[in-house]
Amino acid sequence: MCYPNILPEIYVQNVDGKLLLVVEIYKGSLLPYYLKNKGKLNGTYIRIGTTNRLADENIIQELERQRMGKTFDEEENYSVTPEKIDLTPIYKEFEKIDKSVSISQLRNLKLFKNIYGKDIPTNALLIITGNLENTGIKCARFKGTTSDIFLDKKEFSADAFSNLNNAILFLKNHLNLEANIEGLKRVEQYEIPLVVLREALLNAIIHRDYTRNSDIKVAVYDDMVEIVSPGGLPNGLTVTDVFEGRSELRNKIIAKVFKELGYVETWGTGIKRIEKMCKNNNIKFEFKENSNFVSVIFYRDKIVNKVQESSGKVSEKWRKSGE
Repeated sequence: MCYPNILPEIYVQNVDGKLLLVVEIYKGSLLPYYLKNKGKLNGTYIRIGTTNRLADENIIQELERQRMGKTFDEEENYSVTPEKIDLTPIYKEFEKIDKSVSISQLRNLKLFKNIYGKDIPTNALLIITGNLENTGIKCARFKGTTSDIFLDKKEFSADAFSNLNNAILFLKNHLNLEANIEGLKRVEQYEIPLVVLREALLNAIIHRDYTRNSDIKVAVYDDMVEIVSPGGLPNGLTVTDVFEGRSELRNKIIAKVFKELGYVETWGTGIKRIEKMCKNNNIKFEFKENSNFVSVIFYRDKIVNKVQESSGKVSEKWRKSGE
């Protein structure tokens, strides 16, 4: 019933005096596999947690890229000529770590591909420089605990580094700054440490699905901060896998550039670091995923208590994420 053909290993095994027929099916390399009678578009299914879900066109394309051993950000893009791309943000970031880069080095990073003597930008370069649609960050501060009323909103659609810094500034403007006395010193810190929020935003920028028609969203409510990244976890990863430190790179070039610049250290440790920092600061956080989005939520517990005292109960929220 499946295409391409699946070749399982079938054998008999004696377990406690009982004969069991064992059918082992190994992960294949001819992705995607689908039900022959339904065709590729209607017969490709993926496993999300404990459920089987019909794969949409974006997921099918990602599976096809996996078969070829390529990622979306590695693909060359002919829609923008190199002359129209402002490389200044990348040069400035390397200057911050006392490094200079040339076009040749950008080729080594696979931001350019030399094809028949011409430098062609990859999707990674267009994403990092903000020359591809839906690569920005949308930030909003809502009144209360629902998304009914905006108090403030900003949309950042420049290069990836500027978007990250501007999103952090937006959060600083809408979070409380607390002061504690440690020894003889007065130490100030935001209610949710900026290093935690920065880590979550970096994860969103590096690991999101750039084939989806949606930006990263940052929402500040009275009781929580939520960062929503388009696209589910790649390559069959589960939430449990993520917390165990397993990592699958959806955007190999973008990840490499951010690692070269010192923004990240080791793959697969981002969520673990967030979990540890939240635990050390008594902050409750959640990590949620479905096939359309990944969401990281930080709860503003001190704010929740005040809201509960005044209203009796924090209202439940319902959001369409990924739209």
